[in-house]
Amino acid sequence: MGKRIGLLGGMSATSSQLYYAELCRLTQAHCGGLTSPDLILRSLDFEPIEQWMRAGEWDQIGNLLIREAKMLESAGAEVIALATNTMHKVAESVQAHLTVPFVHIAEATAASLVAEGHRRPGLIATKFTMEQSFYTDRLAANGLETIVPDEAARGLINDIIFTELCKGLVTKESQATYMRVAANLAFDGADSLILGCTEVGLILNAGNSPVPVFDTTTIHCGAIIDAAFS
Repeated sequence: MGKRIGLLGGMSATSSQLYYAELCRLTQAHCGGLTSPDLILRSLDFEPIEQWMRAGEWDQIGNLLIREAKMLESAGAEVIALATNTMHKVAESVQAHLTVPFVHIAEATAASLVAEGHRRPGLIATKFTMEQSFYTDRLAANGLETIVPDEAARGLINDIIFTELCKGLVTKESQATYMRVAANLAFDGADSLILGCTEVGLILNAGNSPVPVFDTTTIHCGAIIDAAFS
C-alpha cells in the first residue's frame, strides 16, 4: 500500500490533467490489478495566480501555496508535490512549512539528467523559470550547465505557454517555433533538452527534438510514485 499523495495543481489545469493521467499509469504499472493512486488533488484557480506572477507578487503566491499545501497535509497527504515548474520559485518556503516529504521537480529532473550522463541541458520553460535562478541553481548544484534560448525566443516560448498550452491548445505554427528553438539550443551546445514547463510535452518530444528530451512532467510523476511506494 502506497503513501497518500497530495498534489497541488491547477497551474495550469492542463498540467494537472497530464499529472493525474501519468500518476494513474505509473501506479497501474507498479501495482497491477485495478490499482489507482491514493491521491488528493487540490486544483487552484490559475487566473489570479497568473496575475500575481505578472505583477511580481510572489509573496502572495507563496502564502497561498503554503496554506494549501498545509491543508493537503492536514487531509492526510503523506507525500506532497507541486504540479508545476514555475511555482517551484516558492518551493523552499512551502517545504519549510511541511512535516511530510516534498518532491521537488528540479531535483528529480537533475537526477534523471545526471543518471543519463548529460551535462549541458537546454531549457524550454516560462520566462520566470528560464530567466530567474530558482530553477537553474538547482540544476547547477547537481553539476549541470543550463543553456537558455535568446531573449526573443524566450518571449515567444512564454507567450505560447500562457496563450495556448495552458489552455490545452496545440498548433503546428507553435510546434514549429519550439522545434526551431530546440534546434538552436542544440547548435549552441546543448546535449539534452529539458521540457521545463509541464505543458511543453504537448508539442515537443523525442520524435521532434534533435537531442534527448527530459519531460519534467513524466520525470516528476515518476519521482512522486517512487516516494509514495518507498
